[in-house]
Amino acid sequence: MSLTVRTRYAPSPTGYIHIGNLRSALYEYLIARVHGGQFVLRIEDTDQERLVEGAVDVIYRTLKICGIKHDEGPDISGPYAPYVQSERKDIYLPYAKELIKKGHAYYCFCSKERLEKLRMECEAEGRTFRYDRHCLGLSEEEVKSRIEAGEPYVIRQKMPDEGTTTFHDAVYGDITVDNKDLEDQILIKSDGYPTYNFANVIDDHLMNITHVVRGSEYLSSTPKYCLLYEAFGWEVPTYVHLPLIVKPDGSKISKRKGDATFEDLINDGYLAEAIVNYLALLGWSPDSNREIFSLAELEKIFSIDRISKSPSVFDMAKLRWFNGEYIRAMTPEAFHEIALPWIKKGLTVDLPTFPIARMIQNRTEVLSEIPQNIKFLNELEDYDLNIYVHKKMKTDLKISLDSLTAAVPVLEALTDWSEESLHEALLNLVAKLGIKNGQLLWPVRTALSGWEVTPGGAIEIAAVLGKDETLRRIRIGIDRLKSSGQV
Repeated sequence: MSLTVRTRYAPSPTGYIHIGNLRSALYEYLIARVHGGQFVLRIEDTDQERLVEGAVDVIYRTLKICGIKHDEGPDISGPYAPYVQSERKDIYLPYAKELIKKGHAYYCFCSKERLEKLRMECEAEGRTFRYDRHCLGLSEEEVKSRIEAGEPYVIRQKMPDEGTTTFHDAVYGDITVDNKDLEDQILIKSDGYPTYNFANVIDDHLMNITHVVRGSEYLSSTPKYCLLYEAFGWEVPTYVHLPLIVKPDGSKISKRKGDATFEDLINDGYLAEAIVNYLALLGWSPDSNREIFSLAELEKIFSIDRISKSPSVFDMAKLRWFNGEYIRAMTPEAFHEIALPWIKKGLTVDLPTFPIARMIQNRTEVLSEIPQNIKFLNELEDYDLNIYVHKKMKTDLKISLDSLTAAVPVLEALTDWSEESLHEALLNLVAKLGIKNGQLLWPVRTALSGWEVTPGGAIEIAAVLGKDETLRRIRIGIDRLKSSGQV
């Protein structure tokens, strides 16, 4: 086996990228990079019934968005091409026949009906279903005649009847299982395609894969892989099983239960960099309390020995925090670029988008919330006058009316409608009136938005709305306060 570290990401093209699956890809990539090795992309499409059209493109697109670059794969080729299992179909049967010759595998002609009947009998007796080796004792002559007669068959791995199988996992240590608990798994299916388990072993060996990284739910099937390696006389790769990713209630994340896939998160306005950063910490911890890492930084510091055994909780609130941190760290220009489609989606009036982006950047955690958060810019909706009352700002309806009334001539006189000019004019008015900043700015912000909470302050909102709309909304506020009968 090659001394160079070689890892592989081998997804099945079933339509979407599961969060746990993407984390496996990330860890595989990081293990290869931190050791100066190669990261291989291989498409495992042996289960033809589950294939989804366009799913391979989803895999390519996801890796590209995340910045996870493969060194070999179907789209860029490499020394072990082809990298699509269906294109390697003719490779596997000779290896299965070699196992038959060595006594580690056998032909099985049992029909689906017989296997289903056996399964039902096991269930009725409360036993775990296991194939009963009905075809194990068939003679070479009978096998040959049945194959020549066109009878469908599978090839099964013959598990040892006694003893135990032990393998070492880089995360969980030594794992031992009783061989009697291992079922004679199918290696070659009746359609001639290899099973996922068999093709994995053959391809990993032929492609010199040194580290096999996958979820801990596959720990129980790993002895079967090890027995295959031993049967061929091949070196067993390093196994790295990752802890489960679970929801806060402890249940598994599942697309069928409505849990988000990577594409769902991207479409909802989460940044790929934030998702990758968060996923890296789901099951791995750095040797410091630091949490924000770029992919380039992770490529230098990632280590297998800091992978946890315990399940990791996928917490949407924590992902939101990461996303917000990444958004706040962006330049105003970069944020404007990614926020622009969402700003346009939320606007029904013609307003300058860069000032809006600058206003909302530090108050945005998820991009998809932008349209709702800037809705007040389109039109002034009816609002409860009580939002003018704020104890902390020391405002009430009377103070609000006086402040708004005083603000109108000051704003009317402004010829330069910039944030700087608005800031200077309004704070000069605060000093002239002898009141606190909030006693002017809170009523102005309320009159401009009609909302108790906004993604910007009075000055920012006024700068975005422009002079005419700002004065129009303030006058509406004055009229409503005057006609309320409460001032």
